[in-house]
Amino acid sequence: MIDITVRKTYQDYSDGSISRRTFLEKLAKLAGGVAAAYALLPILENDYLARAEMIPENDARLTTEYITYPGVSGEIRAYQAQPASAEKLPGVLVIHENKGLNPHIEDVTRRLALEGYMAVAPDALSVAGGSPEDPKQAVEMIKALDMGATIKNFAAAAAYLKTHPKSTGKVGVVGFCWGGAMANQMAVNSGDISAAVPYYGKQPDDADVAKIKASLMLHYAGIDERINAGIPAYEKALKDNMVEYQLFMYDGAKHAFNNDTNHERYHKEAAGLAWQRTVAFFNEKLKE
Repeated sequence: MIDITVRKTYQDYSDGSISRRTFLEKLAKLAGGVAAAYALLPILENDYLARAEMIPENDARLTTEYITYPGVSGEIRAYQAQPASAEKLPGVLVIHENKGLNPHIEDVTRRLALEGYMAVAPDALSVAGGSPEDPKQAVEMIKALDMGATIKNFAAAAAYLKTHPKSTGKVGVVGFCWGGAMANQMAVNSGDISAAVPYYGKQPDDADVAKIKASLMLHYAGIDERINAGIPAYEKALKDNMVEYQLFMYDGAKHAFNNDTNHERYHKEAAGLAWQRTVAFFNEKLKE
């Protein structure tokens, strides 16, 4: 069994809170030496992968694959999951956190597929060679992206879903943290989106809210001062522009509460309730 202090140290590293060098130094002290730390590293990585997987990659109920689609910055790589059936399905675009396309987001994509959707999770870092294994490196790479082009690349994913031969033509988007901000941007910038669900995402500029035609479901964490500071102005703009929206605040939950691989932030009750609401919302807006 992995000691909770060791696991927290690895979580700090995977969150980008500490550098790889600092992580290895701390791990060496906890493990009793550098050699022991390096021996423990693959165990920690495998533990992360195990916790990231609610739905196995080889689940017989699903068809999964890596695909590419044309974006404004070139070919964009994405993870696609859907039920192993021939029927046409609505699509959901899944947008990752600032750690890139990782096992957790791929698992979330499979969870949506099991709910009866063609789910696609693009790798925003495709333009930079793809998401790295090192989460801190991914955070820095995300910061360097051209946001205008990135938004257009995600909009191209929505268009891919809408026009896919096995799609009903109805498309939603869900995003987490950085991806929550991008989900808001999809509501503003993509006419292909019918329903958007940003989880604790930065709000769009007030002046852009008038462009939103999609229905929104907004999830926020009670302990998230930076993001929550933008809620009042966003709500006012949504009301002023008569945008259909629902807003839920999860008291006691921290930013990133849906990420079940993050022991420090994951809030089981909030995550479960938000997920139930998200699926019901997509079912109402994309299936009926």
